[in-house]
Amino acid sequence: MEEASQYFSQELLTWYRRQRRDLPWRLSRDPYRIWVSEIMLQQTRVDTVIPYYNRFMDKFPTAAALAEAPEEEVLKCWEGLGYYSRARNLQAGAREVVLKYGGMVPDDKSAVAGLKGVGPYTSGAIMSIAFNRPEPAVDGNVMRVLSRYFCLEDDIAKPATRVSIEKLAVSLIPDGAAGDFNQALMELGALVCTPKSPGCLTCPVMEHCKGRLEGREGELPIKTKAKPPRPEQRVAAIVLGSGANAGKVLVRRRPDTGLLAQMWELPHLLLAKDKAGLLDESMPKEQQELAELLGKLLHDETSLLIRPRRWFLDTDHVFSHIHWKMRVYLADLGGEGLTAEKAEAYGIAAEAASGYMDAGRAEGDFAFGSISGERAGASDLYASAAIAVAERELPKEYAWIGPEDMDVLPFPNIFLRILRDFWE
Repeated sequence: MEEASQYFSQELLTWYRRQRRDLPWRLSRDPYRIWVSEIMLQQTRVDTVIPYYNRFMDKFPTAAALAEAPEEEVLKCWEGLGYYSRARNLQAGAREVVLKYGGMVPDDKSAVAGLKGVGPYTSGAIMSIAFNRPEPAVDGNVMRVLSRYFCLEDDIAKPATRVSIEKLAVSLIPDGAAGDFNQALMELGALVCTPKSPGCLTCPVMEHCKGRLEGREGELPIKTKAKPPRPEQRVAAIVLGSGANAGKVLVRRRPDTGLLAQMWELPHLLLAKDKAGLLDESMPKEQQELAELLGKLLHDETSLLIRPRRWFLDTDHVFSHIHWKMRVYLADLGGEGLTAEKAEAYGIAAEAASGYMDAGRAEGDFAFGSISGERAGASDLYASAAIAVAERELPKEYAWIGPEDMDVLPFPNIFLRILRDFWE
């Protein structure tokens, strides 16, 4: 065991120093920059992170710059990386650093570990890489490497296993080389000792790898499978504006807390369990019931009357614990079902309201399709009434936006994809 451990530490360190990747966060020992990189690298591939990291550091080069920035600006810079709570926690941690430590990340393990969003792995990475402290930085890559090398059979999904592997990792750190050694462990797991197809023949420590010698590298590490994400069926609308809002679409901002907090999205609804079957593959893409559900959502939240016109696309997005399956419809401002009482409440002139309703009846039920051109006069009145309603002040969480606003407002990945397809 002792011989295998010494061999592992020496050979791994030599290998890393000879051929480590040239990554932007390795150009500096600045603890703030290392902190940012480690947060970005959680759940995200290195190649994906590099351009985000460079843009983020250009925009927020210090903890103070990040602390002072508007949250929406930070989220926009993070847009596309996912797991947006990481960005919020990073900014909250930066504000703590400014408030408590004068803007400098402290050379103190307990202080760093106490920052918002900094767990055992991140604190170990910062302390070892930035300050060369002999602290373990154990993530999934490291647990996989050490489980295979030492043929460990404990379930790495259990907290107790992580604790024992952290103790093992500390014992392996060579004197004065904590930063390089921890990065070498991460590098080996990322490039060679990969999850599904470990490259044993190119591994610098293969000679004493117990897992390889026993032919068990493919079955290690042992890990309990997590529960699959819960499916949710959702229906969204791309509502086209008219009048002063022509060429724009309607979006809304999510609540201040919870999943994807404060980001922008298309208005959409979560189907109740008894309605989830409406999105089955066997069902038609365009259904009156879905149109009515969308119309009710927008009416309840904005007083707008919208009419879904046609199916646009189906898409999905997997979060860590939820799988969104989403159907998207193109819609515009419509008047089907507008009564005289509703018209009066909306402040629409009686003659306009009459045309507004007639135009809807000319089309039939609240359904998909465009207004017939056979009733031009009614359509004109319909348009006037629709504009009158649409140009009333929206609730604060709603807005009309054009393509240029996509450069400013932060959107979750799923809505980025939908809107890019739409604008294109």
